[in-house]
Amino acid sequence: MAANPQIAMSGLARALVQQGRVTEQDALECTTSAKGGHRAFVHELVDRKFINARDLARFCALTFGYPLFDLSSIDIAHLPKDAIDAKLCSKHEVIALGKRGNRLAVAMADPTNLRALDEIRFQTGMSVDPVVVEQPRLTQLLQTLSETASDSLRDITGEDFDMDLLDQGVEEKPEEDTSGEVDDAPVVRFIQKMLIDAINEGASDIHFEPYEKYYRIRFRTDGVLREIAQPPLILREKIAARIKVISRLDISEKRVPQDGRMKLVLSKNKAIDFRVSTLPTLHGEKIVMRILDPTSAMLGIEALGYEPEQRKAIEHAIERPYGMVLVTGPTGSGKTVSLYTCLNMLNKPGVNISTAEDPAEINLPGINQVNVNEKAGLTFASALRAFLRQDPDVIMVGEIRDIDTAEISIKAAQTGHLVLSTLHTNDAPSTLERLRNMGVAAFNIASSVILITAQRLARRLCTCKKPMDIPREALLDAGFTEAQLDGSWQPYGPVGCDRCKNSGYKGRVGIYQVMPISEEISKIIMSNGNSIEIAAQAELEGVSDLRRSGLLKVMQGVTSLAEVLATTNE
Repeated sequence: MAANPQIAMSGLARALVQQGRVTEQDALECTTSAKGGHRAFVHELVDRKFINARDLARFCALTFGYPLFDLSSIDIAHLPKDAIDAKLCSKHEVIALGKRGNRLAVAMADPTNLRALDEIRFQTGMSVDPVVVEQPRLTQLLQTLSETASDSLRDITGEDFDMDLLDQGVEEKPEEDTSGEVDDAPVVRFIQKMLIDAINEGASDIHFEPYEKYYRIRFRTDGVLREIAQPPLILREKIAARIKVISRLDISEKRVPQDGRMKLVLSKNKAIDFRVSTLPTLHGEKIVMRILDPTSAMLGIEALGYEPEQRKAIEHAIERPYGMVLVTGPTGSGKTVSLYTCLNMLNKPGVNISTAEDPAEINLPGINQVNVNEKAGLTFASALRAFLRQDPDVIMVGEIRDIDTAEISIKAAQTGHLVLSTLHTNDAPSTLERLRNMGVAAFNIASSVILITAQRLARRLCTCKKPMDIPREALLDAGFTEAQLDGSWQPYGPVGCDRCKNSGYKGRVGIYQVMPISEEISKIIMSNGNSIEIAAQAELEGVSDLRRSGLLKVMQGVTSLAEVLATTNE
């Protein structure tokens, strides 16, 4: 059959004909049908069973010299989903597999599709390396990625949220006041659904981030940020304006950072607070929403991950009528939850509790909470002075930042009040040195501080965990003793499943160093001893440091050795 000059066959079709894999008539029929149905040539070829998908992929790889890849082994969580525009991926049926430098590996069933390669190069500004894959598996993966994206955009009613609704009639007018547009129904529903999704996933923060060419939303779950959605870039003003309205922020002020709060009522008995922070960036306002779930303080001390002797020491300390209990650790280590758990244990009708925080993160009925406002003159120190005139039994100070706050807190601890507070230090022994460096006299520290707990949060292994074969030398290097490596326990590692979204981890567990201030430690403080001497004495008294506490969690199968090593980096 003579070739029809009106129908231009693709490079793949010509190669198949030249090597006798399909007839010229079949190739022309597939080409004509594909163009008429706005489909890809490989779809027609495989659907009409002129060649099966596996043989076609092998033919393309051998003929055109490109690598062959099996998509069934891919982990979609690690795909660079933002590398190629979603519409371009759908249009040409391509998926970005990975980036290295200025090169982008792209999965495609037809590597002779030069138009697709040119458009990807133009959109990404990168060199494109085609990787041959089987067409049905590529289509299936594209559908999976599309469903994953739409799942996070489902409406509260359970119906699909159509992202196109966000695009309807919206034009970018960055200089105009958007205050009249913030009630746009699709945007309102979209933001509300993002909040619901974040709560259901157990996220701690939501990040709304504008960039030059795209806008993304990420959730921080179990301490790790994960991209959830990429709404249209032109909506950055509307999304920011809507969030600022419900957080009672100045919608017209876009030049300086702002802080606010909002509440999402889920039912008559359930409401979640959000702490909102805005930050002007080059391409718009970045907004971070911290999710403040009051139920986290109601879990009880048993759920936080303290070992029995650690829990006993804390309970003994907070039962005392006066003294200071300090919780230390970096931002995001769970200090607030630990403090509120203690406050909840102390929250009884006969106890007067007052807190000064910046800001109050968890609302607890029965506790008098004060938000520090330094611009108005309400500092931690001034709030503490006021508390002492309010007949308190227990005082909680959000953070000891300066010598004034430290001295008033210690004075309160010495005059019949139980004081709880936080400091930013690496471990328990260095907290005492930090107080001394702030200017607090050694005898005041020794006579007031009764217990210090340092903490970190490690990711908890999901139920899909598997036993790990870790060399004995690696376990010894990590800090295990010869006596502990007696074969009575098995280390576990992450696997990944639908429940943990293929991360291998679900939830977090606390790793603690709980150090009561003994008489011997008090003597070291009084003699101006350093944190090394205090740590040595604490070890003699049986106080486990953070690393040893973490290794105990590994022995219990709660978390992995890699997670403990990363969390308690020494």
